Amino acid sequence: MAKAKRESAETTNTDTSSSSLPVNEAEIQLRAYALYLARGCEDGHDLEDWLEAERSLKKERSAA
Repeated sequence: MAKAKRESAETTNTDTSSSSLPVNEAEIQLRAYALYLARGCEDGHDLEDWLEAERSLKKERSAA
């Protein structure tokens, strides 16, 4: 039951704004990789990069 609640919560936390295009995983991967490269290929920040990439893409989409 906890798993179902968690999946439901994750679904509701996604950007559902009809005025912005959805962000897909491939775009997030590319942005996160760019952040990794910009840091000089320093390992250990993969989750931070992923979350920042997702956040910045969603922000750009909502501003458009």
